[in-house]
Amino acid sequence: MGETKDGSRRRIGRRSLIIGGAAAVVGTGAVLARDELSRLWWQVPGVEKPRVKGAVDYRGARWVEASSANFRWADRPDDYEIDMVIVHVTQGSFDSAVKVFQDPEHGAASHYIVGQDGRVAQMIRELDVAYHAGNRDYNERSVGIEHAGFVDRPQDFTDAMYTASARLTAGICRRYGIPVDREHIIGHVEVPGTDHTDPGPHWDWDRYIRLVRQARTASAT
Repeated sequence: MGETKDGSRRRIGRRSLIIGGAAAVVGTGAVLARDELSRLWWQVPGVEKPRVKGAVDYRGARWVEASSANFRWADRPDDYEIDMVIVHVTQGSFDSAVKVFQDPEHGAASHYIVGQDGRVAQMIRELDVAYHAGNRDYNERSVGIEHAGFVDRPQDFTDAMYTASARLTAGICRRYGIPVDREHIIGHVEVPGTDHTDPGPHWDWDRYIRLVRQARTASAT
């Protein structure tokens, strides 16, 4: 097994295991029909299921695809439980973040980018593992959200950004049953082993969690 860019070890595909196992059974005289085999392997976690090109998980987002070198195909939450949202700050503009996430040499990308004007781009599907946290376990269990700006510029964290990001996070929490609290919605700085400091001292966590709760409650009515 080889190593991926986020430090995880490559796994033998579940489809290969099933098909290989089926072949062994066929060798003993039991024949598994092709259509039955197809139905079987789609039910196993960890396979790469068909995608609708340009589809987004959050209807307020615009799809802008990241380089496939910056994430790992997966089938979350069937193969990896999603129980966390990680807040990042780009240390640059919205457009520069899009550019580097589309660069296969960059080696990292988040699922979403939120701009100061409230626009949201989705660059990786939530079912896939983005290389955004610098920690294999946290990558596999989280959705990463970048925010355009700089950690030392409080003016970069606008009302529109907080509102749009809170709605996005509320939707993620609703989809996966994630509690809206600081144990499950964290900053990049809180990821074990990281050398990052974002979202920094000017990110208003009390305000953000309050907005996420309000958006979560509103979506339930």
